[in-house]
Amino acid sequence: MARFRFKLQPVLEQRAREERDKQLVVAQLDRERLALESRIRQCQLMIEDERGTLSDALAPGSRVDLRAVKMQAGATLMHNFEAQRTVLELAGVFKRLEHARGELMEAAARRKAVELLKEQQAQAFKRAMDTKESNDLDEMSVMRFQRNDGMKL
Repeated sequence: MARFRFKLQPVLEQRAREERDKQLVVAQLDRERLALESRIRQCQLMIEDERGTLSDALAPGSRVDLRAVKMQAGATLMHNFEAQRTVLELAGVFKRLEHARGELMEAAARRKAVELLKEQQAQAFKRAMDTKESNDLDEMSVMRFQRNDGMKL
């Protein structure tokens, strides 16, 4: 019995590889996004900690060490700048991630188009095989009837 062979199978495999490559790019950018978001959260925690330490140092009734207050304020500013720089990096990652997701969607659509063509061709092949089998069975029935009819005479 004949088997269905999709002539564009190498194209389908290549499109699937392209889609996997695009998925890897999206995953890498997503990991980068998560790392940057974590860094921003860490900076926010450090800023809150520095502000808490600063407010404790400036509490009424305690001796104020101006040098320590200046260092705490500087540390807070440093963490603030780090957070701002990380937010800018994150914005760039978001743009690249959006672009990569668009490319992934295009690659998936190209692969699905070839898969749809394969499915259509497989169904057409099955219909042709079913029709051929039906015709063969009809032909065998007619031949048997003619043989049986010829023997009776």
